[in-house]
Amino acid sequence: MQMPDGLPTEIDLTRPSAARVYDYFLGGAHNFEIDRQLAEQIASMTPHLPATMRAGREFLRRAVRVLLDAGVDQFLDIGSGIPTVGNVHEVAQAADPRARVVYVDIDPVAVAHSRELLAGNDLTAVVHADLREPQRILAEARGLLDLDRPVGILLAGVVHFVPDADKPAEILATLRAAAAPGSHLVISHSTFEDQPQEMLDAQRLSARTATEITLRSRAEITDFFGDWTILDPGVVHMPLWRPDSASDVDEHPERFGAFGGVARNDRPVAG
Repeated sequence: MQMPDGLPTEIDLTRPSAARVYDYFLGGAHNFEIDRQLAEQIASMTPHLPATMRAGREFLRRAVRVLLDAGVDQFLDIGSGIPTVGNVHEVAQAADPRARVVYVDIDPVAVAHSRELLAGNDLTAVVHADLREPQRILAEARGLLDLDRPVGILLAGVVHFVPDADKPAEILATLRAAAAPGSHLVISHSTFEDQPQEMLDAQRLSARTATEITLRSRAEITDFFGDWTILDPGVVHMPLWRPDSASDVDEHPERFGAFGGVARNDRPVAG
């Protein structure tokens, strides 16, 4: 298969990518036929999945706005995916033109397109790394972010790609330990709770990508916030997390198959 112009030659176009499937569901243009085939197969089993993807993106936007209101002006977006409309830097810099954003993703296509999109934006950076390399991510993020000041750590739809064997709780603990008081942690994560069998079957199709999904309970997801203070309304189905209006909440918010939450580091300032 011929590699499209401008993309890294190491990209494997014979296997679907979770980031590119996600891009397809959001209406993006950075995906290939192999990704669209898997996306359509998943969609045939769960017709509302594109709405689920959009609900995840809307949750992230609302969370970023809450962090901006709290005075956070720098963001570490791990598992950022391929740039689509309404990315973190667009939301953040619309409110604060000085806001800084570091995007991190494991997918070389996501990284290549991010770098192309963000060329000339000196307040953003793109890191090609795996969530399972938290120390490396933190080291590279320090090139743009001041981790001695509050930072928003964004893990939207990414921790469920880390299997239990890779110790996600330890990864999250490393990220939390590096964050200054006043920092916030945003997590959205797929769940098996309250889900119909067809949704669970569709999630299992992720095993065909390089990033298989591990579904977890609300309690397991809550534990990822450690001892940080979880903001109201807690860890809830994504549409229930501070909706812009009551009319934005679906009659069955559980059908989107994921919980979302935000926590704040209230550890006293050292000194």
